Amino acid sequence: MLTPCVGREETLARLRQLLGGNRWVTLTGPPGCGKTLVARHLAAGADRHVWVPGSTHVTVDRLVSACLDALQVRLVPGDSPTQALSRTLDGSDLLLVFDGVDRIDGLGALVNELVEEASTFRLLCTATTVAAMPQETVLRLSPLPVPRDDEPLEGPLIELLLARVSAAGGRSVNLSEHETTLRRLLAASGGLPLVVEQLAVQIALIGVRDVVATGSLADVARGSYDLLDPDQQRCFRRLAVIGRPVSLDVLLDLWEVSRPEAVQLAAALARRSLVEVLSDGRFDILAPLRECGQLLAAECGDDEAAHAGLLRWADRVLPPDVNAGASDEPWLCELELLQAAIAHACERRDSRAVGYALANRAFSSLYTAMRAREAVDLLEAVLDSGDGPPGVGSQLARRAGICASEVRGTYEGLRLLERAEQHAAALASGPRELELARTLAIRAEMHLDAGHLGAARSAAQRALTLGDGDAYLVRQVRRTLMDVYVSRGDLVQAERLAPSILEAPPPEEMWIALSARTLQAKVAWEQGRMVEAASLAAYARDQADLLHEDRIALLAEVVHRMVTGASGTDGGMKHAEAETDALPWAVRLVVQLQEARELLAAGEVQCAAGRAADLVVLADSSALGRDALEALLLGGDALLTSGEPEQAMAAYLSALRRAADVPMPLRAADALDGLAAILRSSGSAGYRHPAAAAAALRSRRHAVAHDRPGVEPVKDPGDDFPAGWVVGGQLSLTGVAAVAALCGGPDPTDVVANPLGDLTRAELRVAKLVARGLTNREIAELLFLSSRTVEAHLSHVFRKLDISSRAKLAALMAEVG
Repeated sequence: MLTPCVGREETLARLRQLLGGNRWVTLTGPPGCGKTLVARHLAAGADRHVWVPGSTHVTVDRLVSACLDALQVRLVPGDSPTQALSRTLDGSDLLLVFDGVDRIDGLGALVNELVEEASTFRLLCTATTVAAMPQETVLRLSPLPVPRDDEPLEGPLIELLLARVSAAGGRSVNLSEHETTLRRLLAASGGLPLVVEQLAVQIALIGVRDVVATGSLADVARGSYDLLDPDQQRCFRRLAVIGRPVSLDVLLDLWEVSRPEAVQLAAALARRSLVEVLSDGRFDILAPLRECGQLLAAECGDDEAAHAGLLRWADRVLPPDVNAGASDEPWLCELELLQAAIAHACERRDSRAVGYALANRAFSSLYTAMRAREAVDLLEAVLDSGDGPPGVGSQLARRAGICASEVRGTYEGLRLLERAEQHAAALASGPRELELARTLAIRAEMHLDAGHLGAARSAAQRALTLGDGDAYLVRQVRRTLMDVYVSRGDLVQAERLAPSILEAPPPEEMWIALSARTLQAKVAWEQGRMVEAASLAAYARDQADLLHEDRIALLAEVVHRMVTGASGTDGGMKHAEAETDALPWAVRLVVQLQEARELLAAGEVQCAAGRAADLVVLADSSALGRDALEALLLGGDALLTSGEPEQAMAAYLSALRRAADVPMPLRAADALDGLAAILRSSGSAGYRHPAAAAAALRSRRHAVAHDRPGVEPVKDPGDDFPAGWVVGGQLSLTGVAAVAALCGGPDPTDVVANPLGDLTRAELRVAKLVARGLTNREIAELLFLSSRTVEAHLSHVFRKLDISSRAKLAALMAEVG
């Protein structure tokens, strides 16, 4: 419950009025006048608001990142954070609050640009200064009026004083008896509510007569501080040093006390209005009091003790093993605090090794919880602080590369892998080769995600040669190779490799074994062993759930849904719940592909076709080649089902070329099946050639053709296809060209005429609807897409056309007709 906003009713009404007619209002006034409290009351009455504290985000970049986090916006690879924020705010009815933003260089220009570019959203800033920008409207918050000598002792300032005396446990104040002293105290307060609250605490503790009138907020805060006992003073100082909200669990290490003692100390500081209890139960200090506390901490030498306490907390709550960690770790709710602790440790050379070690221990939990963006932000900040221990630094850079590839695009982590190799170069020969092998293992994973299977296999095999003897590395690389074999259709090799991955894994390697189980399920599905496939996927998912391995559980669940959707047996398994739009790209696209398959199976054909087209764009922008291929095939099925064979043929031909390049022969067979169905329905006698080639690609792998909506299989196609189409069990380039010719010509392109020639059809569709004035939500409903997918398309459109607002897009679309 919010503290009553005594005496500010008119200010609140005026602020609401200003925000009704102005986009950006700055509430300004001296420290301690109650700007934050007024803003909290205004935000509480808004339909939708986002609160971003300026005191903990001291640069424009960090403030923008905090806004995107609060709005749950995930950047499309290659996107600009500022442009993403502008697009998200554009057309929104959101109230955005920046609290305490006096010291952020460049903020005024950024906010002015946001207000100019993005329509309808409103912004409230609280600050002691103003930006003096064209879009800014200023409301000055004055101190509360102090009763003059010829006025009765009443009004909002007296109401506030008496209420806070009572809240602090003091006796009722006799106004007549203490009138002279109270007038002196109120006059000295200057009418600042925060000063009056501190005077009230002092009155509650020592009585009206013994309170000394002071002329500044710092003096009155020091007076309240002097009334604390030594333990309370120490706790106040240390909390002020941290400078951000903390939970009770953190206070145990920060204050070096037991939990019952922490509860008592926190309650005492809250009663004295020195600590604010937030709605989520965390404790914080208002900015003016925080500054006073930090000065006192510097005088007493408590700065280092506070940061040492924070490091003790981090060391206590983080998993001790660098390869252990689950998605339910309590410290994940305190990630900003962990980042602050690690950043402070990394500032100095003598403690940087501690920061490196803590960040390394935090990685597995963040990765398991699929919080790749937070992980890469944390790890990159550590690496940018300076070189740490070579071994830890190499692993840290490698892990940052993994997350960067998932957040920004598959090969965006290569720079960090090079940094890992630089760290490894400082090691002795044996350890150096092991670190290089581990980095090669991650390169193999990147190549695999990109669909470069030859490069993935080569990197994995080199990693095994260099790192043979390290059990964790060997198991991990073999899992990668198994994934390569499954993608290439080398199902027998994949099965042969599985036992060496699954045999007696220690706890920290269990996720690798469960991932291999999921790959076994895929092999069984490819070969038509549906009950076995469903059982393997269900086992992997259930075990991953028990271990809180969210990533593995979700991927296993997707395979289970794919299998049971094909077989029609659900087995009673509960589908995993996940916020798809918040997932890393490598996981998100896999989930969205399965969702699109289910839409098609349910008869939502147009919706499935739109989703598939979107996923091709998103997969290509993220360099996720295997997912793009799957999306093309799904799009072809949906288009064929909806009675658009020409567009379906274009999708299948594109998929065929990609599948032959990778190579992924079983997906090439799927494309050939689709093309054969189209040729047969058109009356072409050549339909048996692609059907026979598809059967040949499957037969040597003991694979089967699965039922697909719109694609009627050719029975008994035989082996009637021209020589040279299939060579060494793979579809040849000669075969691809021959099939394209059989279908009537070269592959069609997926672009439109200039001047919008860089836009795909899906992007152009969204651009036209934006030009008509539709919101993202309306476009999503019309095109059967998610709002996040529409946002991703707009990101590409704005970047390709070099514009930054919906208004400019509408003008450009009108200009080109």
